[in-house]
Formats: sequence, C-alpha cells, structure tokens
Amino acid sequence: MSIKRTTPLRVAVLASGRGSNLQAVIDAIEAGEVDATIVAVISNKKDAAALERARKHGLPDLFVDPKPFAGRPDSREAYDRALLEVLEKHNVELVLLAGYMKIVTAVLVNAYANRMMNIHPSLLPSFPGLEVQKKAIEWGCKLAGCTVHFVTEGVDEGPIILQAAVPILDGDTPDTLAARILVQEHKIYPRTVQLFAEGRLHVDGRCVRIDDGHPVGEAIISPS
Repeated sequence: MSIKRTTPLRVAVLASGRGSNLQAVIDAIEAGEVDATIVAVISNKKDAAALERARKHGLPDLFVDPKPFAGRPDSREAYDRALLEVLEKHNVELVLLAGYMKIVTAVLVNAYANRMMNIHPSLLPSFPGLEVQKKAIEWGCKLAGCTVHFVTEGVDEGPIILQAAVPILDGDTPDTLAARILVQEHKIYPRTVQLFAEGRLHVDGRCVRIDDGHPVGEAIISPS
C-alpha cells in the first residue's frame, strides 16, 4: 500500500564522478515519474562532473573538501560529521550514493539508517567492491547486473532492494558489459527512490519487503 505525499521527498546525492545515475534521477523527477526533489548534490571532488550536472539543472551543488580532515586519526568520521551537518541543514530525508568513492562511516550510516541507498554494478552479494564486471566474466557467470541496496557499515553488504540482470555475452569485455549494466542502473535507481517516496519499502532483517505483492525485493531481467 503506497502513501500519498503532501510534499516531495527531500533527497541529497553524494557523487564523486560523472554522475550518470544522478542524471537518471534528475530526469525521472523532471518527467514526473519520481515524487522527490534534489535539495543538494554533494561531492568530495571539486571538479566532479556531477556538480556541473547539478548546476545545469539549477540544483544546489556543494563541494565538501576532505583535505582539512586528512591526517587526523578520525579523519573519515570527522569528514562524515561535516557531511551530516550539511544534510541536516537541508532537511534531507533520503541520501543516494551515486558513484561516491568514499566508504561512509557509522556517523552517516546510523544517522540515515535505512534512509541511505547505493547502487552497485553487480548482482550482490556476488562481487562487492571494484572491477566487478571483470570478475563476473572471469568467473564464467551467465548473468551480471546491478543492485540497489540500503547502506550499512559493511561495503556493499546492506539489504537488497531492487536488482536488474543482463546476460553476459560471448566476447563481452568489462567495458561492454558495464555499458549494458549502466542502462539498467538508470532504470532501477529512480524506481527505487519512488518506492521509498511512496513508503513501500520495509526492512525485515536482511530482506527488503515491497508493499503490493512483492515479498522480498524485486528483480528485473533484461534481454540485452
């Protein structure tokens, strides 16, 4: 059972790179497919293309410099406390990691428990971390894909919300496989945000239950 919001979901996006998943969410919001508003795009990289995407759409773009925190024994936690201040200032309800190349600490995880999502280019729990397309090919997998999950302190270990699968084709390289997976990422990330906005996601241990007949997450299989 979905809920009808009186105001759009307030979303912040943390990104370190080109921000293609950020763009997918922006496009879905502008098309009226997602009942949300992006109140901040935040990066740890001053020249991140994601910040330029935000500017082009009139969205607040914020660079939070990690250098002042370097060398401290609690550098990661201190940086996340600075991020948390920004998120709280903007009354953020949901945090999206979109190519954010820093491991978040308990500071953010606890503050946004079950309210922070990440998208990862593999069918978790297989192949967390980096170079996942290369690993899937080397292991002889027949399917690869992407996963949206809630963020926990373990890297790519949080409860799975949505997944999309694509076949691994003869002659695939990590780059060709990554390109096909990215198409699916751009579909399921906005959809997950809308499910959250509708109040349809419920965490039950390691499982995420989706209202309206989806007992344990939702899977999409693409023919390409």
